[in-house]
Amino acid sequence: MKGTGTVRPEPRQADDFAVHYDEHFTDVHRYIAGRLGRDVADDIAADTFVIALRQRHRFDPERGSVRPWLFGIATKLVAQHRRQESRRYRALARVGREAVDGGHEEQVVNWVRAEGMQPRLAKALRSLNRDQRDVLLLSALSELSNQEISEALGVPYGTVTSRLSRARAKVKAALGEDSDER
Repeated sequence: MKGTGTVRPEPRQADDFAVHYDEHFTDVHRYIAGRLGRDVADDIAADTFVIALRQRHRFDPERGSVRPWLFGIATKLVAQHRRQESRRYRALARVGREAVDGGHEEQVVNWVRAEGMQPRLAKALRSLNRDQRDVLLLSALSELSNQEISEALGVPYGTVTSRLSRARAKVKAALGEDSDER
């Protein structure tokens, strides 16, 4: 794989795929848990690897390494989970049950608070649009490089750079940080 210094087989054969699962599952799981919470991370991380195994013939090593490909699948599943959850809340509201306030974003805020982070940070993340939040969290939670994020999301490198820059600026502004601070 690119950037690791270790040559690993790409996931063309099912037997080779176990190597990638062992190598990347923990990081993919951590990323998903950071986005959706630990309660659903097990299932979605497992789904990520099931999809990757089923679609291994679609993986193109010329476009990049396995790691960002897996994170791209995970990011799509996170978005799909959010849409399904949002539909469930709307359906509950239509049938007269009390809807859960704020949906998924409120759950993220609660999880962040439970982890001991400042509520202002959760509010700042919540204020980002989905594209900015995806890029920022792939960078922060998964420590993907801009190139890997570009590959994972299927967007140009420059788009990743600008989204990341905007997201960081918005979070810093929301936190009241001086732009020279990190």
